[in-house]
Amino acid sequence: MADQGKARYIMALDQGTTSSRGILFDEQGAVAGLGQQEFKQSYPRPGWVEQDPMEILYSQYLAMAAAAKKAGAKGSEIAALGITNQRETVVVWDDRTGKPVYPAIVWQCRRTAGRCEELRKQGKETLITEKTGLLADPYFSGTKLAWILEEVATARPLLEAGRLRCGTIDTWLIWNLTGGAVYATDYSNASRTMLFNIDELKWDEELCSLLGIPISILPEVRSSAGDFGVVASGIRGIEDMAGIPIRSAIGDQQAALFGQGCFEAGQAKNTYGTGCFLLMNTGNSRIRSANRLLSTIAWGLGGEVEYALEGSVFNAGSAIKWLRDELRIISTAAECDQLAAECPDNEGVYFVPAFTGLGAPYWDTEARGVLCGLTRGSGRRQMARAVLESIAYQVKDLLDAMTVDSGITQTSLNVDGGAAVSNVLMQFQADLLNIPVDRPKTVETTALGAAALAGLACGFWQQKEEVRRLRRTDQVFIPAMAVEERHRLHSQWQKAVRKAISD
Repeated sequence: MADQGKARYIMALDQGTTSSRGILFDEQGAVAGLGQQEFKQSYPRPGWVEQDPMEILYSQYLAMAAAAKKAGAKGSEIAALGITNQRETVVVWDDRTGKPVYPAIVWQCRRTAGRCEELRKQGKETLITEKTGLLADPYFSGTKLAWILEEVATARPLLEAGRLRCGTIDTWLIWNLTGGAVYATDYSNASRTMLFNIDELKWDEELCSLLGIPISILPEVRSSAGDFGVVASGIRGIEDMAGIPIRSAIGDQQAALFGQGCFEAGQAKNTYGTGCFLLMNTGNSRIRSANRLLSTIAWGLGGEVEYALEGSVFNAGSAIKWLRDELRIISTAAECDQLAAECPDNEGVYFVPAFTGLGAPYWDTEARGVLCGLTRGSGRRQMARAVLESIAYQVKDLLDAMTVDSGITQTSLNVDGGAAVSNVLMQFQADLLNIPVDRPKTVETTALGAAALAGLACGFWQQKEEVRRLRRTDQVFIPAMAVEERHRLHSQWQKAVRKAISD
């Protein structure tokens, strides 16, 4: 355990798609203080998603301060910071002024679908997949960065003057937190850019040239647990945290895999957040998918890199927010659960939340949402249930593809994320997969993973086995659905998906 003098906590900065959070963990992995700050989303055109990088940054500072205040913790009691982040979102800024040249282009944004289609027509997707484990899809960072360099008038002069900086959200936070002293990312985030060779562990000259991105402007790539500098003095709102070492950076889904204690090849987890992300540890070697799943770097730790197989669902928890914010048929996420519980089955109503296309295993950027099976008796309860069930169906599609790719049949599934608090969803997920679903007491496993890596890097915890013991089960959901019913429901879901897929 920790031998840090006054240090009693590790702080995780969990910078997500819709909110920034600061979470303090004690030595037992319990949450001692949590601060959360939502920020605005912008949709300037259909399929486009943007955020204000400065608002992201300030929301993170506010969340950090709130977490420390909740715990009554001084800066001197925090051993280290760990950062986890929404992954493929891109920020480009002026190194001299620190000001972004354009809003952050969010991972959900589809504006570069045309560019990705060009790459596929040119026969470049095979090259991209072989080097990066990814597909030619606007989901990833590379074409977003290329778009900014090509379309934003101020970007090119700053590039030629040597003042342009760019990166995923971890890089943006690290650069600001260290007062510009550290310009870096980690292996897990770099592996999501479509610019990083995951076998050779370096930015790939051929891919960067293909997209017109100079390697010289890309950040240094470091291990996920290591030295990312220290918090600079004089940052408004977190002055007390000056000097705290930053000891980890890792993409949010890989962080959740680590926080779930999935350290051995074959162990998997699913995170139910804005999107859904199913990851399986594949050890020191990558698996090349035959079912359009992604090979990605899980983390770099102790001089080694481990890989994961990943399936991504673009819209999961965001569908619940759609019910709340756009349709206004619920006022809270918990109300969706309550309405769904009042409806014993979906009564033939199916919802495909393809707001921004479909991810794995379909990868259709032009797919759009579908609601089908409505009758005159369909109402709020059926809608709520259909939305929750749509999340579970998408996860089943991913796990089926992952089983074929890996040859590994999961005997249970570890889960986390905001929507994992839904008993209705978790029970339906267990029924649909026909395996137990294990929900931990702390569903903040994404933040816990970042904290654990930082804690290992600074000696707060000594061994990965200590981290594994931090995870405690809250409830195991046991499947109870007849096999015929399971097959019938999934068959009807697949019919709904075919309606959503573009011609």
